Amino acid sequence: MNITSRALLPSALLLLLLSACGDKKPAAPPGAGAPPPANVGVITVATEDVANITELPGRIEAVRNAEVRARVGGIVQKRLFGEGSEVRAGAVLYQIDSAPFQAAYSSAEAALARAEANLGQATTRLNRYRSLVESNAISKQEFDDAQSSQKLAAADVAAAKAVLDNARLNLSYSTITAPIAGRIGRTLVTEGALVTANDTTALAVIQQLDPIYVTLTQSSVELSQLREKIAQSGQRGTKVKLTLLTEDGKPYAHTGQFLFSETTVDPSSSSVILRAQFPNPERTLLPGMYVRVQLEQGVRAGTITVPQQAVMRTADGSLVMSVDAEGKVTPKPVKTGGVYGTRWIITSGLNAGDQIIVEGLQKAKPGATVKANPWQPAGANGAAGAAAPNGSGSPAAAAPDKK
Repeated sequence: MNITSRALLPSALLLLLLSACGDKKPAAPPGAGAPPPANVGVITVATEDVANITELPGRIEAVRNAEVRARVGGIVQKRLFGEGSEVRAGAVLYQIDSAPFQAAYSSAEAALARAEANLGQATTRLNRYRSLVESNAISKQEFDDAQSSQKLAAADVAAAKAVLDNARLNLSYSTITAPIAGRIGRTLVTEGALVTANDTTALAVIQQLDPIYVTLTQSSVELSQLREKIAQSGQRGTKVKLTLLTEDGKPYAHTGQFLFSETTVDPSSSSVILRAQFPNPERTLLPGMYVRVQLEQGVRAGTITVPQQAVMRTADGSLVMSVDAEGKVTPKPVKTGGVYGTRWIITSGLNAGDQIIVEGLQKAKPGATVKANPWQPAGANGAAGAAAPNGSGSPAAAAPDKK
């Protein structure tokens, strides 16, 4: 290393030290690194009028269900209906070979004619003997025999008439007709099949679909409450409105009427069977379909409802997170009293004017400070859903809290 290099080295070190000192930033003031309050969506609790609605599951059943059966045996010659069509009562469905029954009917007619001829002959003889016995031209025994013969001939006529009536019935039974009006299903026999009387297999099934029954299931505990609501609605002069929801959750176009409840409780499920009736002119409701029926009994005034996502379930019950005027989060225990649309009905724990958190609950810890923003439902469907009673279709539609 020469003398010039040794002279420049201290100068370079000094420049590096000055540059490093210039890159240092001033220290941040205390508290400047604290995160801002979390944003949450809140609603202000308000009272509203909601309908008293009880929703029950049910199954569709036909008002009448008739199995078409053969009443005489024979070979099926014709099928005279279209499968799945509407048939009227008395319409001809099947034709069984009637030749044997026609022959039996003709034989019975001939037997009746023979019996009637014998009766005429016996009656004439009796009338003749009556005048002869009065003049002692014949014995009393001969007159008694003639009288007995006339009575036997009359009995033979009566028996021959019964045989003829039976033959006439069997002949008519060879033509199988619809016992009721309704929609007939698929045929269970074909032409050429041999059918017998009292066969366990039906030829076809006819179901009357207008009106239609809905068989509902209700717990015995809630049945008394339901009856009380129905009675109160009748006293106020209003009828119970029944709305049917189809399998896809859509409301049915026609309203129904409540018919009756079963008189016994099923011991295995502690439930009672109820029955409702709905018009079915379009035949859209078919037996076996699963549906839900909403019973609306008047309006409940001054009710508090909150979105379902605002209510949290814990081991101690239900609670919501409220926000005070200073932005502090406070948990509030609440009790729910059923579902109204996509909202819980709150029976206790909240007052009008309270602010509760609907969105951002994962950020809202008890005691934390948050920034409250008005909550908006996700899209128009969410807002519309809050007004339409459809409780049990929601995953959160569990049983209400017990008081």
